[in-house]
Amino acid sequence: MSNDMPMNVSRRAMLKKTAALAAGSATLMVAAPSQAAECKPATPKFDEIYDIIVVGSGFAGMAAAVQAAEDGAKVLVIDKMPVFGGNSTINGGAMAVAGSSLQAKEGIKDSVAVMVEDMLAAGRGMNDKKMLELVCNGTAESAKWLEERGTEWKPFVQHFGGHSIPRVLQTKQSSGAGIIRPLIKVAKENGVTMYTQNDLRGFIKDEAGRVIGIEVQADYFWPKKRSGTPKQYGARKGVIMATGGFGQDLEFRTIQQPSLTADVDSTNHGGATADALKLMLLAGANPVHLNEIQLGPWASPDEKGFGTASQFNTIGTYINGLVVDVRTGKRFFNELADRKARADAIMTRRDENGAPVYPIGFVNHKGAERAQTLEWGMKYNVIKKADTLEELAALYGMPADALKQTVADWNEAVRTGEDKEFGRPLMQAFELTEGPWYAARMWPKVHYCMGGVRVNTNSEVLHLVTNKPIDGLYAAGEATGGIHGASRLGACAVAEGVVTGRNAAKHAATSTPVSLELA
Repeated sequence: MSNDMPMNVSRRAMLKKTAALAAGSATLMVAAPSQAAECKPATPKFDEIYDIIVVGSGFAGMAAAVQAAEDGAKVLVIDKMPVFGGNSTINGGAMAVAGSSLQAKEGIKDSVAVMVEDMLAAGRGMNDKKMLELVCNGTAESAKWLEERGTEWKPFVQHFGGHSIPRVLQTKQSSGAGIIRPLIKVAKENGVTMYTQNDLRGFIKDEAGRVIGIEVQADYFWPKKRSGTPKQYGARKGVIMATGGFGQDLEFRTIQQPSLTADVDSTNHGGATADALKLMLLAGANPVHLNEIQLGPWASPDEKGFGTASQFNTIGTYINGLVVDVRTGKRFFNELADRKARADAIMTRRDENGAPVYPIGFVNHKGAERAQTLEWGMKYNVIKKADTLEELAALYGMPADALKQTVADWNEAVRTGEDKEFGRPLMQAFELTEGPWYAARMWPKVHYCMGGVRVNTNSEVLHLVTNKPIDGLYAAGEATGGIHGASRLGACAVAEGVVTGRNAAKHAATSTPVSLELA
């Protein structure tokens, strides 16, 4: 018995100490994984104080900042990179909208219910339906909201893969910069403070567990983690996390999806890492679908990043052209299927040793005339031109007779109004009758993370254990999880980002403020 006593006393003391630490944990700052968690004052003296702090400056972040400022809040936007915009700036600038004025002009009948069903089908039924309905309900109003703040759309509606109806609007620039730049301009006109090179290092909570601010490294030089100066910014009403996905975080993404090794390129910018996501998880956020990582099926192995082939393929090849196996000259999937179906199909094209056999996507001049990156892609030999199908076949080592028969079969499908081979929608299809022809090699790249933290319809981050909101912490855009399920439909990232960013801002702006003190 005497030998057991010290162990029992020690165990009781340890349990008491653990309970005390747990009870007081709300007063601690959640530190970055690379740092030791230090005890911080519950109500520190802040270097700067705002109503709302937005972390990230992409679609969700800038939409949140502008909405919050227009609702009367004093707003700060921070971004760790040296320029604003993140992946959104290099995005294709396409937004899925149910019930747009351009659809009405072209006589296209659409509805929120149909868009929801399309996204559920793409997501394999794994979607958070309440959040999905929130996004789809907000697309038409948010597209108009963007127009009123300077976004200009091309004067026609596009039909992206997986959508049963043409509903995609695209900026005149074919780039997300056509949305980001106007929003930055409006934000600054509305008094929003914007800092680049501010790296988030932790959240600051008060005694009640409410998020009341953040700790950053200001004057940070990415990716040098030791650079910069520590600062603390206070948020009287809330912190909105609009930090995007982790497509470039090789270590973290291979934990979720071991097959996505360094051999698979990414369209994302270099700063698309899981650092901010990890901080939210340390703060108690509930992770959703982190292993659901989307590959962009329109990318090319002949260039790095998002590149010129992506825009050429989305607006030319997939809408108007065909994709064939280079060995057979034959189609092997529905070019207007959802992204997951197309990427999965392309990834099966391998030789006996498992090495990629890059398929060829091609279209004629009529189908490529709206592809703004065509000339640029040809300049760098990513896109190739051929006057005839025989010449096209020779360029890529394809059997010419088989390729010509594939085009003939396609033209017959267009004439009859039915693609008997793969069931491709033919609403905007036309016959491919004459050259010149344009083509690119294709291979998917890591593009989008469907997973992130769980939020409710107020865009509040939900706690892993209690499933209740973490007070003062909001999230929007790709930083959240569940909306897209197993696969995001093309052009729905802009829709999600803008709608949920504005939604987070509206709810944060109406929350009860806390009293904070400057240093």
